[in-house]
Amino acid sequence: MRALLLLFCALPLDAQQIAIHNAKAWTGDPKQPFAEAIFIDNGRIQAVGANAAIRKLHTPRTQTIDAAGKLVTPAFHDAHIHFLSGSLGLANIDLTGVCTLGTIQQKIADYAKAHPEKQWITGRGWEYYCFPNKRLPRKEDIDAVVKDRPVLLTAYDGHTAWANTKALERADINSATRFTAYGEIVKDPNGQPTGALKEGAIALVRRHVPAITRQEKLDALRQGMKLAASLGITSMQNASGDEEELSLYEELARNNELTVRISFALSIPPEAPLTRADEVAALAKRYSKGLVRVRGVKLMMDGVIESFTAAMLEPYSNHNGIGSPAWTQPKFEAMVARCHRNGLQVFTHAIGDRGVRLTLDAYQKAQAAQPRDARHRIEHIEIINPADLPRFAKLGVLASMQPIHADPDTIDVWSQAIGPKRLPLSFPWHSLEQAGARLVFSSDWPASISVNPIRGIHNAVNRRTTDGKPPEGWLPHQRVSLTTALNGYTTNAAFAAFEEATKGKIAPGMDADLIALSQDLFTIPPVDIHKTSIDWTLFAGRLIYSK
Repeated sequence: MRALLLLFCALPLDAQQIAIHNAKAWTGDPKQPFAEAIFIDNGRIQAVGANAAIRKLHTPRTQTIDAAGKLVTPAFHDAHIHFLSGSLGLANIDLTGVCTLGTIQQKIADYAKAHPEKQWITGRGWEYYCFPNKRLPRKEDIDAVVKDRPVLLTAYDGHTAWANTKALERADINSATRFTAYGEIVKDPNGQPTGALKEGAIALVRRHVPAITRQEKLDALRQGMKLAASLGITSMQNASGDEEELSLYEELARNNELTVRISFALSIPPEAPLTRADEVAALAKRYSKGLVRVRGVKLMMDGVIESFTAAMLEPYSNHNGIGSPAWTQPKFEAMVARCHRNGLQVFTHAIGDRGVRLTLDAYQKAQAAQPRDARHRIEHIEIINPADLPRFAKLGVLASMQPIHADPDTIDVWSQAIGPKRLPLSFPWHSLEQAGARLVFSSDWPASISVNPIRGIHNAVNRRTTDGKPPEGWLPHQRVSLTTALNGYTTNAAFAAFEEATKGKIAPGMDADLIALSQDLFTIPPVDIHKTSIDWTLFAGRLIYSK
């Protein structure tokens, strides 16, 4: 290992010709799943095969890497991420994995003390089941440790926020405040706001948080890219955003700082006019090549199970309601049809079984009116009705899912809301795969407990926590194979981005985006997958991370 590190210290970041030898390279090609060596020239893979065959291609300028038997794979592609938001959060309170009220309060207090200059204290990562009696957090919980400054903390999934009294006062939210859009100001029986805000109501407070400067956003993205490189991520599809966010990546690309290939699905809210689809289509034509691309649009059909805002076919098991779609069906179908005609790919957030069905209905109508290789997607699909399983393959709709969301440590409140009758089709990866759907995997960061693809692969294969609970896995019949999980983060993710000709496999003509792993995932016990780390990451043949 020391020799490998010394070699990397000498390897220039812009080396044009590299030969990797003595690897166990998983290619992603079922016809030739493994190879010993890889030859890279000018940022692309030129040849894959045996050590002896690749040595014949060496020239005097070839840099060599001895992989020392390490597992080498295509770099990971996170197919659903909110990268700017996650990157900005790296400098704020991170409550991921902090799960008692006392420890949460201590974390908030420590951050406030360490940052006296902050006008507002913000952060995210709290989980629904971590509060007494599994209740939603309350303003008094924060007031007990910080009451002199406004505090706004978002749940790990991004769909609920928690504010203290000072933040509610700044937003002028009180017993008389009414919110009629999609979401809710949670109130006590006496009409007083509790401090919990759901969905669109979060914006009532968030718009009072001081604006982040462009320079702060650029610096945050630089930090985020370092994190991504250390986790083996070199490609991503940003499932949100606007023109201003797009320009940040464009600036980094112009300065030769961008170390991820990013494709955008720009957000279109329900209140937007149909002409917004035309504007995004114009941007897609402008950003059709290079490291920064616009591929489609992001629509929100519903909310989340934990706050009872996901749209369900039948009532929740512990709540009198079925959730409401964010769109009226006629307007949603009109927007999908407009995007479809414009050649855009549609990403639709749909978590509840009703949300999934309504989305499939709209896709089916658009495809019937104009058949094409649209690769429309449904994001999350945490619960599904059995009748809708075969529709994905029939319509060519991609099942874009986040294995990390099914971590057994986070599904207690979720499971109670779903109830035992619906549990068998919870996070139905295997059922969708068996029905012929193409599985595409991602993190949804920062709306997740981890951005690490290795954690996602561990969950997909085991459906158990990193400390082995439950030993048999949670609903183990929905587990998938290691190859399926890897494909979800590589070949299938590349297909979802319409980029399967240039990435997602180790094959001639592909971008030289490669990673070496600390363990051989194919030989270790599956329960040890989460212990794996990334030894090095190549992006277009350039070393961007070495452990």
